[in-house]
Amino acid sequence: MSKVHWMVSLVRVITILFVLLGCFVLFLYSPFYSQLMVKSLNHFVSVDVNEVAAQSQKSAALSEHENLEPGSNLWIARQAYLKLIEKRFQPEATEDLKLIQARYKLLQQLIVEEQEKENEQEKKPIIPLSKEQMEQERVAAASTPIDFLQFNTPDNQVLMEKYVAFLETYPIELPIVAEQEGPSKEDLIELEKNKDGAVEAKKSTEPYAIVVLGGGLTLGANGKDIVVNNYTRLRLERTLQIEKQYDLPIVLSGVEAPYMQAWLEERGIEAKLLENRSMNTCENSRFSSLLLQKKGGAPKVILITDEYHMPRTRRLFALNGIETVPVVAPMPTSLTRWRPSEKNYDHSRRANYEMLATIRDVLVGSSDCREIP
Repeated sequence: MSKVHWMVSLVRVITILFVLLGCFVLFLYSPFYSQLMVKSLNHFVSVDVNEVAAQSQKSAALSEHENLEPGSNLWIARQAYLKLIEKRFQPEATEDLKLIQARYKLLQQLIVEEQEKENEQEKKPIIPLSKEQMEQERVAAASTPIDFLQFNTPDNQVLMEKYVAFLETYPIELPIVAEQEGPSKEDLIELEKNKDGAVEAKKSTEPYAIVVLGGGLTLGANGKDIVVNNYTRLRLERTLQIEKQYDLPIVLSGVEAPYMQAWLEERGIEAKLLENRSMNTCENSRFSSLLLQKKGGAPKVILITDEYHMPRTRRLFALNGIETVPVVAPMPTSLTRWRPSEKNYDHSRRANYEMLATIRDVLVGSSDCREIP
């Protein structure tokens, strides 16, 4: 048997490599590569919650509302509202909660307007005090004992009864009401606080917030204004769908957050929790977790991003102590069914980026991830 010349062997090897490379390129442009990568990432990337980090979210008392000053009219109105909600749990009472909620919103508005009028009427020129008078005032304030817990005064009781009567009887018309809503998690937690004197969050498998990750910004049609790009817009459109199903606070994460907030407000949705310092996915998860912790804690959230970004993001949130419910937002381009195309390659390129970023995070961590905002 004659020996094959080394040049022939080399040509054969090069030919095989070129064929394999061609097949791989064809695979990249097919709709199958990116889907295979997504399935692999979802299978191999761990989303087990770090139990130590989870302690920071344990209170599960997330609130997007500002704290009210104890003893103020708004605070008393809040107590009256919670008092009526508590009746909701009594079998002999069947209050229309939607009606009470509408009256409560109106009551808050009336109180704010009344306070603004009083402030306008009481505006007087301020006469500066002398050093001697300032020192006397300081000593008097320091020597006067302050008891912040004495809010059950006769005047406050009368005001409480007045507000309760308003919430129960004030005539107000509502639009067509669907199913009756239950009280929010915040209301339930405050009820527990009122009864026991301390906040004790209830264990629940339900999510506490909707977290939406920014996907970038771009220039508007006029070439001047900065607006959300297609990645971010599609995530926000998905948020609109989810918001209709869940009455939950919306957290917007990323430097894009103010522009995302403006986009939602144009469509009648208010997102009060903004994390606008993060510059990458690691900071998205870390800074959002810190924000949720400061607002009372959220052990579980709905997470909205695209399918390629989702596995790595879920892992990072889990490391920060938060369990996530994935809600996938679509990509700007759609996969074709069979034939190779540039649209498919866009998906493959995105999948490759997330695969490499995940491997980097697992092996060495993210070097450009700041500890605090």
